[in-house]
Amino acid sequence: MSAGNLLTDHPELYEERFPDPAHLAARWAEDVLARHGAGPRVLDVGCGTGRDAAWLHHEAGRQVTGIDTSEAMLAHARTRHPGPAYHRADMRDFDLGARFDAVVCLDSSLLYCHTNEDLTAFLARCRTHLTPGGLLVAEMRNGAFFLGNTELLGGPRTAGFTRHGTTYTSHTTLHIDHAAQLLRRRRVWTADDGSPPAVQHSAWRLLFPQELRHFLTTAGFEPLDLYDRPGPRTEPPWSEGDAPLPTASSDRLHLVARLQRPHHLHLQPPHHTNGESTS
Repeated sequence: MSAGNLLTDHPELYEERFPDPAHLAARWAEDVLARHGAGPRVLDVGCGTGRDAAWLHHEAGRQVTGIDTSEAMLAHARTRHPGPAYHRADMRDFDLGARFDAVVCLDSSLLYCHTNEDLTAFLARCRTHLTPGGLLVAEMRNGAFFLGNTELLGGPRTAGFTRHGTTYTSHTTLHIDHAAQLLRRRRVWTADDGSPPAVQHSAWRLLFPQELRHFLTTAGFEPLDLYDRPGPRTEPPWSEGDAPLPTASSDRLHLVARLQRPHHLHLQPPHHTNGESTS
């Protein structure tokens, strides 16, 4: 096996490891878009294999563009899930020269913004590419879940799947880097085809609901929904007609925010006391 990322470098293995035959992720996203009256033009940030982008494009009748940093994923998307326009771009500095009615960011893609500067840059890119009143829709891990919950930490946790006669097994350990506010993952892949083990490292930003609201409002967005269940990766999973619960303590977090129209934006002047700056 390669020393890169097994699933990112081999998108067919990603879809085998994380199957979604019912297209729950795309159907959940479409339900959110329709419920909030989003227009047809959708940007899928971190589109991966293109599975969700293609469903939204063909089944929901959206005009979808997908961006990702993995050329292997994009090549797979263009071949196996054609229809949307796919571009290689970084979520922190993409410039597509187009406007969209919604930005969709599934499967914790937003959490690859590891720093405050990354997240601020991403929201600025969304603001530039969205029409006034456009939506930002995201589905991700919930940082608040780890306040007192350790069930996902430590390990290793073992999982596996078989494709074309080869069985792949992963041993995954998660730990929290408190100083960086990151959930770090070490994963070791083995295969029974005689290839050597592959060690991979990745991380997600742990964002808390109130923290996320602050970033959104500062960037000119109005948070509409911020909740833990139900969603495409929750237990039980989301199904047609399910409404958001008023909670945010489980391990997934779902976000819907609207870009405010210019006349709704009010920049706060610096605060002064007795005529003197408080700085």
